Amino acid sequence: MRVAVSCIFGLNGLLAAMWVAHIPVIGARTGVDNATLGALLLAIGGSALVAMQLVGPLTDRIGSKWPTVVSAIGLSLAILLPGLATGTASLAVGLVAFGFCNGALDVSMNTQAVLCERAYKRPIMSSFHGYFSVGGLVGAGIVAVGLALDVPLMAVLGTFSALGLVSAVVLSRDLMPGRSGDEVGTPDRDKVSEIVERRPWGRIAVLALVAFMLMLAEGVAYDWSALYIVENFNTSAAVGAVAFGAFSASMVIFRFSADAVSARFGPVAVVRGGAAVAVAGMALAICAPTAPLSIVGWAVFGLGIAGGVPQLFTAAGNVTTASSGQIISVVVGTGYVGMLAGPAVIGPLSHWFSLGSALWFAVAGLVVAIVFAPVVRPRNTGPRTTGPSRHLAEDRAKLEQ
Repeated sequence: MRVAVSCIFGLNGLLAAMWVAHIPVIGARTGVDNATLGALLLAIGGSALVAMQLVGPLTDRIGSKWPTVVSAIGLSLAILLPGLATGTASLAVGLVAFGFCNGALDVSMNTQAVLCERAYKRPIMSSFHGYFSVGGLVGAGIVAVGLALDVPLMAVLGTFSALGLVSAVVLSRDLMPGRSGDEVGTPDRDKVSEIVERRPWGRIAVLALVAFMLMLAEGVAYDWSALYIVENFNTSAAVGAVAFGAFSASMVIFRFSADAVSARFGPVAVVRGGAAVAVAGMALAICAPTAPLSIVGWAVFGLGIAGGVPQLFTAAGNVTTASSGQIISVVVGTGYVGMLAGPAVIGPLSHWFSLGSALWFAVAGLVVAIVFAPVVRPRNTGPRTTGPSRHLAEDRAKLEQ
């Protein structure tokens, strides 16, 4: 089951890259200017948020297996639509569909990941996000090769649409069935469910706040790291791309290491320590006197930011056993808003001040994450356990009180 969930994350990253890496080509084909494209990108975010809030409660009612499969199939088909677009209207329809399917898959696959982590009874969430990053890097590389060889756009999109469809069907056999609360197997199931459904909204709100701040900083790096290198040091676009590549590669590296760090030192250390490292990396990137040193700063920033979000998703998925999907949808959705808002805020700030000064806005968000990092601490006082036995013991203890 872990292999299947990992493959779903990788597939999501691959399919997302099919759109992101083709943005310049599709923009030119449809005649969409940058201002209009910016509005369309917000439409992707809006439709994704709607899907997250719909799919979250759905996974709690019917389980996350089939929402994951259906969303993966939908996303595999949706990547064809931007390539078929001939103008602004048709591109808008395609991107809204793409955003909706991507948002639905984001929530459902993370709910699958929480269930898988509970079964393993040790931290493995970060590795799933590592496979998403790997899928994105592989997809971007494939698109780059395809563009260099003048492979037709629809040939590339069609090939990976078919791959996604086949993969979703094949992987469906090994995804985890059942709902997040089904593991609560006591005779007083109704009483347990009633207790579990009393959600601590204060803790959920703080989880959402930290997700917003971490993903805001991550979004800033995605959209502005390359441009900062180009503008601040008057370098070529190729050198700017190296900065983004260094950031992305370091994120992948640490996402496959963060689970071991979390198991050894706890999730709070991953979030707080990682955010502190990210602050140092961003400060170096902004203050560095040369482009190579600034690129090192972006790489250090990637190392720091990589492990925090998976810890938040694990914490959100284990706030209760019966409403994992809904709570994950709230936390993921809020984080998604942060990822969209961060780059959008940096633009105006860079006009009023400088781009380097505007990037300190992301650092402020990281400081907030450092302060509130303890929100990811497991509620039990013993060793970190996310398995069914922990939740069953907690529910029984509450019933006995």
